[in-house]
Formats: sequence, C-alpha cells, structure tokens
Amino acid sequence: MHASRSETHQHQKKQRSRRLKRLLAINISMLCIIGVLAVVYFVQRQDEAGKPEIASDNSDSSNTPANSGTNSNSDADPNEAASGSGTDADTGSDQANQGDQQPAADQEQTGSNGTDSSNSGTDSAVTAPASTSGDSITLSFAGDVLLAASVETLMLKNGYEYPYTYVGPFLKKPDLMAANLETPVTTRGIPAQKKQYVYKSSPDALPALKASGIDVVNLANNHTMDQGEEGLLDTIGHLDSAGIPNMGAGRDDAEAFKPVLLEAKGISVAYIGLSRVIPEGSWKAAKDHPGLAETYDSTRAVKAIQDAKKQADLVVVMVHWGIEREDNPNDDQKRLAHEYIDAGADLVIGSHPHTLQGFESYKGKWIAYSLGNFIFPGMTPDKTKDTGVVDARCSADGKCSLLMHPMRSNQSQPVPLEGEEAAALFKRISAISIHASLDAAGNVKPKE
Repeated sequence: MHASRSETHQHQKKQRSRRLKRLLAINISMLCIIGVLAVVYFVQRQDEAGKPEIASDNSDSSNTPANSGTNSNSDADPNEAASGSGTDADTGSDQANQGDQQPAADQEQTGSNGTDSSNSGTDSAVTAPASTSGDSITLSFAGDVLLAASVETLMLKNGYEYPYTYVGPFLKKPDLMAANLETPVTTRGIPAQKKQYVYKSSPDALPALKASGIDVVNLANNHTMDQGEEGLLDTIGHLDSAGIPNMGAGRDDAEAFKPVLLEAKGISVAYIGLSRVIPEGSWKAAKDHPGLAETYDSTRAVKAIQDAKKQADLVVVMVHWGIEREDNPNDDQKRLAHEYIDAGADLVIGSHPHTLQGFESYKGKWIAYSLGNFIFPGMTPDKTKDTGVVDARCSADGKCSLLMHPMRSNQSQPVPLEGEEAAALFKRISAISIHASLDAAGNVKPKE
C-alpha cells in the first residue's frame, strides 16, 4: 500500500521536529556545561586575587658548614705585624691623655671560598629569649668587627659577604642588631704615628655590612681614628651614605656623645657609644675638633645617659674598655657599668678585650663585659676565637632577658657552636659571670 502525499509530508515534518528537539537539547546541555565552567573559573580567580602574596626568605634555609665550630688553621703569619695589623691594649689606668699600649701580634688564617650568607643557618637555631611583660623587642649584639688587614684580604678573594656566611639569620632576625666597628672607613687619611697597629677599611665593604643585618655600629674605640680626623670624618660620611647609624664619634663632643635613636614595634631605643681606650688625648672629641666620646671620667657619660632616658624607652650603652685577653672585667669596668645603670642605662655591652668576659646581673639590669672578637684577624690564644651573638628581649619598661648564641671564629667567620662545644663555652662563661649563669640553652639568668 502506498502512503498518500499528505501522510508522507506529515511523517517528514515529525522527523524534522524530533531532530530540532534533539539539537536544542544538545545545545542547552553544552550551554549549561560552559556556564558551570565559567562559574568555576571566576571563583578560582577571585580566590587567587584574595590571597596575600608570600615572599620567600632564603635567610632561614639550612646550610650547616662541615667544619662548624672548629678552627684547624692556626699558622702564624709573620707578615701580619709588619703590615700594621694588630691590637692596642688598655692597662685599665685612668689616663686622660695617653692610654698604655701592649702590641699583640695577630695570626692570619688562610681563607676558603664562602657561601652566600642569605642561605646559611636554620631558623630553629635563632630562638629569642622568652618575652617579658607586655610588648617586647629583641635587641641583639656582637663584638668587634674589623674589615681590614687579613679580613679584607679574605673578602677581596671570596666576596665582601664572606665574613657573614654562617651567621645571617642571627643578624637579620632581631628587631635591632648592633656591633662595634673597630676600623676607620676611608680611602685617605694620615696614619697615626704613635701606634704600632693601624687599620683602614674600604667603603666597598659597607653594603655587605648593611645587608648582613647589622643596624647600628659603635665608633668609640681605639682604632676609629687610625687615619686621623680626616679618616674619622670620612668614616661617618661613608656610614651615613650606606644607611648605617653610628654613635660614639662626631665632628665635636656634642655629636660624639649624642645617642642614636631607633624604634621597633613602637618601642624607642637610644644607643650611646663610649671608649675608655683612647691612644692619644687629641682623639677625644671637644667643642673645637672631631673625636671620640671618652669615659675615663664618667661625668659626661652619665649626663648623656640621663638625657637619653628622657628621649627613649630603652637606653643601651656600648663601651670599649678593659684589658686585652683577660677573662674578667677590671675594677674600672665594674665601677663604670654600675654608674651607667644607676644613671638610667638598661643594657651595658662591652668590647675591646678580644675575649668573652662574663655577664653581670645588677639591680635587675644586664651587663655584658665583653663580647670578644666577632669578625677579626686571627689571634692567640684560642679563647680569642670564642664569640657569639647576644639577644636581649626587652619590654618598654626596661625589663630584659638575655640569650647567648655561642660561636667560634673560623678563618674570620663566626660559626655557630652546638652540642658539647656549646655546653663547654656556656660553662666557661658561667664560671666568670657575676651574679649570673647560663643554662644549657644559653639563657642568662640571675644568680645570687
């Protein structure tokens, strides 16, 4: 039987209708899928836009040296003294114009290639002392930094970052980091004629010093004027240009005794630099010429501390004093430290003896009589290689707790100590401390 033309037309119409419905269903399904994908993409973009940017910090990555805590090279350099590298001693006598000097031959250590300080140390090794009451900041300190003589030779060979290879985190982590800069920074000047050991450092070394994490330096010591007044003024100028605040020296006595005022986390800190090791009377700052802030007589120092206490929450005194290679502070150091605290100082941090001396707890305040050599040409005996970084966690009311990170200099690089070596150093420092001792973690605690 043949279908009529009308029936055939109706059949074809139904087929077209079914095809259109299928196409419509497929298109709707695809549109839905595209819509879902668009929504997912939009949500992901919104989430990414709302996330904070995370900056990488390589300073906390681990890079433990193979020779950590050891110093196998003790060969003496017969040319060291002849080249003008050395130290000047203070007998501790109260001489207003001329400090006695006892020349000491340095030992130079041959260097090895260093690594980038930004990749050294571990974050867990830089544990700050427990906080005192309320808000607090960490003020940290290192001993003598000398960027001349054999240290400069090593830096020229290995890069200006060389000395800081293994201590980057210890210098960068604190809120404020301070050290004693024991060298003029200049390309000119007239070498001191009455000194056996005279230094000069290149301004090229300052960017690495700044990058290491050191925020402020003391200039009141027995080498800052090794290149005369011209060298001193150059030093201040180069440090200012490098963005490194400095105290303890100036164009006149008012500037030399003027504190550096810094702030961290809303807590203000005044740093005062003083020296009781002045090789020549002309090195003392006066109204009419540049020089150093001296403390043979404590009158001017006490007044500076009292004035600083009116300007800042915390007052830190960094002072160059004592007798070289001695483990214990002399009577002048103890007398002056107590006078500084009685005047309002919250921390007294010493340098010059080239050895670690003990701590003292006095009227609830802390004294570190000497932090030894931090970055320095090699010396004898071996105890001059012991060093460290001291953290002071302080609140605005002047209450501080101390933590010592033990280190030993290896080829003019301070290297953290661990295990038995750290314990032995803590034990030695505890034995020479006054009303204080160190526990196994390096916390410095009062002791009656």
